[in-house]
Amino acid sequence: MIMVTGAAGALGALIAERLAGREDTVLGTRDPQQFPAVLPVRPIDFDDRQTLIRGFEGVDVLVLISAGQGEDDTVIARHGAAIDAAEKAGVGHVVYTSLTADGDHLPYALPHRWTERRLRESTMGWTILRNGLYAELLAGLAPLEDGRITAPLGEGRLAAVARADLADAAVRVTVEAPAHAGRIYELVGEQAIGGADLARTHGPHVTYEPETLAQARARIAASGAEPFQVPMLVGTYSAIAAGFMSRTGGDLRQLLGRAPRRPLTATLV
Repeated sequence: MIMVTGAAGALGALIAERLAGREDTVLGTRDPQQFPAVLPVRPIDFDDRQTLIRGFEGVDVLVLISAGQGEDDTVIARHGAAIDAAEKAGVGHVVYTSLTADGDHLPYALPHRWTERRLRESTMGWTILRNGLYAELLAGLAPLEDGRITAPLGEGRLAAVARADLADAAVRVTVEAPAHAGRIYELVGEQAIGGADLARTHGPHVTYEPETLAQARARIAASGAEPFQVPMLVGTYSAIAAGFMSRTGGDLRQLLGRAPRRPLTATLV
């Protein structure tokens, strides 16, 4: 049996859609009412160990999607609880959606690296998908407003990847899990894009006007973001602007068996 956890998130929902109709697949989410018709659902709450212990029974391959935004200790505790429960339940293989190696410069990298280490030390088979930052995320970080795209990206570029491509790659690895045991895949885009590229996508009358990190920090703080989200977002801008997220290539084309989607197209969705 396959289980996809974290199905309530955007990536998890896409993976679930692609696995819909399989008799050997279930979803694990804290809100089962969100997915009444896609696949059978089991209640899974990373903050409730009892749901993990019960929910992982009979699961052979677990797709462990990152527990989402939170302080490092919160995310580590959630991932640790899930892996502990998976071991006790006899799960054979875990497919984990991690963060690209170049993302070590990002403020939220540590929980991913901790989880990778915990999986390597576990009794289970594992595959690590080191996902690049979504093209859709870049569109959110540099939104269009009043004919301008304003963000502190400088001249930096991001090897952005369409979320749908990451879902397609995850599905292939999941259904062929034994063939991918012990593998770490770098899944970044094949084209690096920046603020000026985003502006051109919207037409000749849209301009890109870089702001400073200080300006971005003040803007994010005033938006009602959680305190931990402010340094996460500012750190993401900083890493892109400094050129640490622009390396393209990797294993995505190999897993997809085709060319990846154009990231600028994904930003318009």
